[in-house]
Amino acid sequence: MAVMKQKGPSQKSEKANKRVWLYLVLLTLQYGAQPLLSKRCIRNEVIVTSSVIACEVAKVMCALFLLAKAGSLKKIYNEWTLVGSLAASGLPAAIYALQNSLLQISYRNLDSLTFSMLNQTKLLFTALFTYLILRQKQSFQQMGALVLLIIAAVLLSLGESSGKGSSGNDPDQILFQGIIPVLVASVLSGMASALCQWASQVKKRTSYLMTIEMSIVGCMCLLASTYKSPDGEAIRRHGFFYGWTAITWSYPMRLVAFLLGSLQLMPAVSERVLSLFQHFL
Repeated sequence: MAVMKQKGPSQKSEKANKRVWLYLVLLTLQYGAQPLLSKRCIRNEVIVTSSVIACEVAKVMCALFLLAKAGSLKKIYNEWTLVGSLAASGLPAAIYALQNSLLQISYRNLDSLTFSMLNQTKLLFTALFTYLILRQKQSFQQMGALVLLIIAAVLLSLGESSGKGSSGNDPDQILFQGIIPVLVASVLSGMASALCQWASQVKKRTSYLMTIEMSIVGCMCLLASTYKSPDGEAIRRHGFFYGWTAITWSYPMRLVAFLLGSLQLMPAVSERVLSLFQHFL
């Protein structure tokens, strides 16, 4: 009997670790498929701002559903304040809104492999801003992996900008509308991720609540930008859903369906892995 009691916690720990690994595999599949889905579902005629806002609204619906399912929606609503929300999620939300717009531009001008590899440089900037904001250092192995990531990104950038990439577009278009936007988006992603981690650790904000707050604030920033931006002019001229088809409508719904299905598989997964899913979406 004593032996059985000793093995119980160990077996539960192993089971939880397997769940986390499966969750990370699902995240990897989603992350790899996202550029392909974007190219498949979103035509070049679609206005970038409209597609970004649609995805943000879909994320809000998903997070609200999960909070309601967990039974914590009412408690969070009663404790929520505007000042606390803006302090924790305001700046990351504005950053993520700009980042998502840059990613949508880059999707259209890079092949999926190049985009995915260059987008991985967000890990480098996340490590940098995590150190600057939270003073969290990386291990020697992590630093080595980041160096390899930088080398791969540089080689891909040189290959694409020289016109040897597989996209077949003009080299200047690839550089200024593909490579530069995704690299700037990676910098912004690293900054926003560090700020979100700070809000989670210092302000004690749950990842679901931050998802809702950042999506709403991000939509407000994007809508405000349409007053002077080219996207705003296109929306006023052609309508918000210009260029949308049935396949375009399915894009945000696919992301939400994937997230919902994955979360239901892992009810005991850690908050950190949950936040990874929501931020990558």
